[in-house]
Amino acid sequence: MRSEVVIVARPDRSPRLECSGGIAARRTGPDTVHLVSAAATPLGGDTIHLRVVVEPGARLRVRTAAATVTLPGAACVESHASWCLDVAGTLDLDPQPTIVAGTSRHLASTRLNLTAGGRVRLRERVQIGRSGEHQGFWSGSLHADVDGGALLRHRVELGAGSVADDALAAPLACVSEFHYPCADVTTGGVTLALAGGGSLTTWQGERL
Repeated sequence: MRSEVVIVARPDRSPRLECSGGIAARRTGPDTVHLVSAAATPLGGDTIHLRVVVEPGARLRVRTAAATVTLPGAACVESHASWCLDVAGTLDLDPQPTIVAGTSRHLASTRLNLTAGGRVRLRERVQIGRSGEHQGFWSGSLHADVDGGALLRHRVELGAGSVADDALAAPLACVSEFHYPCADVTTGGVTLALAGGGSLTTWQGERL
């Protein structure tokens, strides 16, 4: 299944929403949108594309109604999710965790294009496996640019076959939180201030 969501936030207006496939978007406040699964997704073979535009002077909060559970499909175990973010206003993107269940493999990517006046908070939380499971694989990348110049290139892998995979001790959960332009943030994990402004905080462990 292919799912697509487009959210456009404009100042002094409700966000404009376009949805198709297994993901629906619902306005839950003047500047808040929740994403809701309208069907079981992502299964192996599924792709999810989400585009968010925040115009100058606009504010947008994006949340999910529940955790995302990735599952292997009958013929394919790999699913994909991609975010394309164009931000000139203020964006707070904080979905519920992604749970990589069974033998599923999930590849996620985020491409963020900021103007110098844009403000962003992005948080991503991932857990490999439900209770007793540890066979899944997840890969996540974040590319962030400000006014066309590179700000951050970041990639993490977790689970079976990842660069950190180890039979004795390997992280099965992670949290990444990106802020711009604020570099002085208080959150769990290790915070790295970025040369071009903003910060990236990361944490890894066994369970969220």
